[in-house]
Amino acid sequence: MPQTRFHPADAAPGKLIMVLHGRGDSMDGFTWLPEALALPGVAYMFVNAPDDYFGGYSWYDLPPDQGPGILRSRALLAGLLDDLVGRGWKSEDVAIFGFSQGCLMAIDVGARYPRRLAGVCGISGYVFFADELQTETAAHAREMPWWVSAGTQDHVVPYALTAEGVEAMRDAGLAVEWHAYQKGHTIDPERELPDVRTWLAKVLA
Repeated sequence: MPQTRFHPADAAPGKLIMVLHGRGDSMDGFTWLPEALALPGVAYMFVNAPDDYFGGYSWYDLPPDQGPGILRSRALLAGLLDDLVGRGWKSEDVAIFGFSQGCLMAIDVGARYPRRLAGVCGISGYVFFADELQTETAAHAREMPWWVSAGTQDHVVPYALTAEGVEAMRDAGLAVEWHAYQKGHTIDPERELPDVRTWLAKVLA
């Protein structure tokens, strides 16, 4: 199982956000998120991706070799969600938040996980296995809230690639709330983060 850390450390079953970092980062890269979001009564589970990558971690290999790693990480994350349920957390009280590679994994797992989640928030990522979404998306995922954003100045994951993925998600019946920001490959603290907070507060209410 991947390395995980809870905030607070003694978090009991309730509302939870699973946080998935980007390539080369780690769970430590998002320790600022709970204070920034300031969502009362919400716990966080930070997850390290399984592969070492230049001092950080990666969920899957670089193009064109993403597929095997995505499938492996999909299974690992589904296992983490199963473990949470086994420990008393309700899947519908768990939202997934992912950035970059973490965004791709959040979308990939959220669409296919066999239990309903509170929602999926993906930032600056894209969709892999887009064609399979049509047949592999769980029926309850089409009733879940989805939030995806991208930067119009992103030179790591081009805006058009994220937009293309959103279209594939919508074609598969996912009700995606789609946002574009004038930013690069980052999270905009002034405009984007408040929007994310409002959305997460709503889906975890």
